[in-house]
Amino acid sequence: MHLNVLQLDSRDNVLIALTDLKAGDRVEFNGEGHTLPKNVPAKHKFATRDLAIGDEVVMYGVLVGRAVKPIAAGELLTTGNIQHQAAPFHEQSGEFHWTPPNVSHREQQTFLGYRRSDGQVGTRNYWLVVPLVFCENKNIQVLKQSLEEELGFAVPQLYRHQVAELAKLYREGRVDEIDVRALPAETVPAQRSRLFENVDGIRFLLHEGGCGGTREDSNNLCGLIAGYIHHPNVAGATVLSLGCQHAQIPILRDEIRKRNPKFDKPLVILEQQRSGSEAQMMSDAIRQTFLGLVEANKAQRTPAALADLCVGLKCGGSDGFSGISANPAIGHTADLLAALRGRTILSEFPELCGVEQELINRGKNKQVGNRFIQLMRDYAARAAAVRSGFDMNPSPGNMRDGLLTDAMKSAGAAKKGGTSPVTAVLDYPEYSTEPGLNLQCTPGNDVECVTAQVGAGASVVLFTTGLGTPTGNPIAPVVKLSTNSDLAKRMHDIIDIDTGAVVSGKKTIEEMGQTILDLVIKVASGEVRTKAEQKAQEDFIPWKRGVSL
Repeated sequence: MHLNVLQLDSRDNVLIALTDLKAGDRVEFNGEGHTLPKNVPAKHKFATRDLAIGDEVVMYGVLVGRAVKPIAAGELLTTGNIQHQAAPFHEQSGEFHWTPPNVSHREQQTFLGYRRSDGQVGTRNYWLVVPLVFCENKNIQVLKQSLEEELGFAVPQLYRHQVAELAKLYREGRVDEIDVRALPAETVPAQRSRLFENVDGIRFLLHEGGCGGTREDSNNLCGLIAGYIHHPNVAGATVLSLGCQHAQIPILRDEIRKRNPKFDKPLVILEQQRSGSEAQMMSDAIRQTFLGLVEANKAQRTPAALADLCVGLKCGGSDGFSGISANPAIGHTADLLAALRGRTILSEFPELCGVEQELINRGKNKQVGNRFIQLMRDYAARAAAVRSGFDMNPSPGNMRDGLLTDAMKSAGAAKKGGTSPVTAVLDYPEYSTEPGLNLQCTPGNDVECVTAQVGAGASVVLFTTGLGTPTGNPIAPVVKLSTNSDLAKRMHDIIDIDTGAVVSGKKTIEEMGQTILDLVIKVASGEVRTKAEQKAQEDFIPWKRGVSL
């Protein structure tokens, strides 16, 4: 690796600046010299040769854009001189061969998890409370207020004493003394002891679906909720239904049976329009939930093989280093898990645009590749139907930090999937069962994607970020990885692992991948709580299909 620039593939006609480069700097790389006509900020790219209008821009060895203006050698690439362009894709043409990494030293390694009757192993032990329709959100909130504090699950309320101090000054007529900077630093209040020591918490989900939208959306919501109830991190659930909505109780039960015909977890389902009164339903919900928690508290952590892990692979708030450090690092972690017969889930279909052929060719058979083709084309058509497209996926933050086109972003995002065979392709909200790398049809939207990955069985999520994203999940721990060390220092309270050592050359991708797996095992065993868990970051947004990228 050159100290200042990096070429990702010998076929590339761009170089990436690893540090800020100044106009007039002479950059030497592979025997060639480039004098920069303008500043090139770190994470951004410049051309290695003159590009005419229409010429291909190649990065990671794949097409990521086309020049829309003449670009001189050494010139900075911008959204003004290149535009999105992706290569076409077709059926798998040959058999894929993979040499797995050496995992002999991990084959006997275990984590401590909660083994369920269906053979799945959880990394946490939660009770779930969820509405079938948004009309029940208020009742879910009332249950949260009633159950959490009395049972010792309430999250300590931060910053309250600061508000109290401001209110005190106001009451005393001392408004001129109000200065936020002078307020005392917040300390974490003592938390009430939990009544059920073996239950990690009660998770109360809220959403805006279940009725009023398309039947497809309400059916998918039932499938998603069924995935959460079936999830190994969930010991049992309480479901509130109004009764007249599209998302009916029989649909939910059918979706649960699809995932586990022998489902035997405690499940409380109450319908308000059949309960006589709201008070009666709420009283029943509290009593039956309490009895369910008594059962959930009997669970104990026991050793489980690493093959019992299912890990979601996600990036959000990406930057120009995402595809260089954090993404390929968790890609190596994914390869280690694949070699150990564990499951990983790579999602974000709009961010696989331009690398479809590589993933198709990695399919374990032609049927897997063909399903990926079908779902990608269907998603693209739905986006086009609402006058959108995958090219609109990159955010302003992505582009400011060097990800100029969707294909460029995708080429780096796909590195999260490592190099192993694609063993299954899941449509939303299907559940994963096949060991190895699973592709899952979801949008790139951070919360919608993580919500879907966990609904498909991810018991831990690896989430890379270059700009800083505080996303978490109600039932699965989300491990946050920074792509650069500056972010890790600046937003240390949300970052679990800094992969900036890969950019600086202090660590290899393989070394970082092993480090990440070590932390995954500790998190899965309950030895470590992620920053998202400590902050009670419990985001949950079901995907309304076709609307989000």
